[in-house]
Amino acid sequence: MTHPLVLASASAIRRTILTNAGLTVTVDPAHIDEPAVKAELRQHQMPVETVAIELAVRKAKSVAQRHPGALVIGADQMLEAGGEWFDKPVDRAGARRQLAALSGRTHRLISGVAVVDGDQEIWRTADAVTLHMRQLTPAFIETYLDRVGEAALTSVGAYQLEGLGAQLFKRIEGDYFTVLGLPLLPLLAFLRERGIIAQ
Repeated sequence: MTHPLVLASASAIRRTILTNAGLTVTVDPAHIDEPAVKAELRQHQMPVETVAIELAVRKAKSVAQRHPGALVIGADQMLEAGGEWFDKPVDRAGARRQLAALSGRTHRLISGVAVVDGDQEIWRTADAVTLHMRQLTPAFIETYLDRVGEAALTSVGAYQLEGLGAQLFKRIEGDYFTVLGLPLLPLLAFLRERGIIAQ
């Protein structure tokens, strides 16, 4: 690689995705006021795709100043169901409410990713996946939450598709990496086009 890469995210799965794809990344999580950014953009009636990308850009820019000469990758994900935006649950009760609200319904996950060089945004994209959740009984939700524990609080929607979360769904339309929170293939294509990784 011709440039060092920094991932402005604390997400273990994003780091694993990049590492498994052969990239060497330094992890430096960003700290921005996500609720304030979402409220600001919602007030301006921005579409959810724009919000996901803008969060990714702001995360990358907040970290880039600490890594001169590096390319910083920011990523974020939004969950939208029936016009409502969901956030990561803060406790088990919140996770239970989210799963009950999504049960038997279709929702979308929108993953945004951006690359920043210094103070300049040089690339951005977003991808959306449609997920059809099966009807969940209250008993199943409790058993599921017992089994996944604190992991339910680490992702929007209270599930990880790469684990027990797969049991929540009957059908998924779209890219697997997007569900996990990082549109990997477009990112790799960009890095190849810029000569940052081998063609």
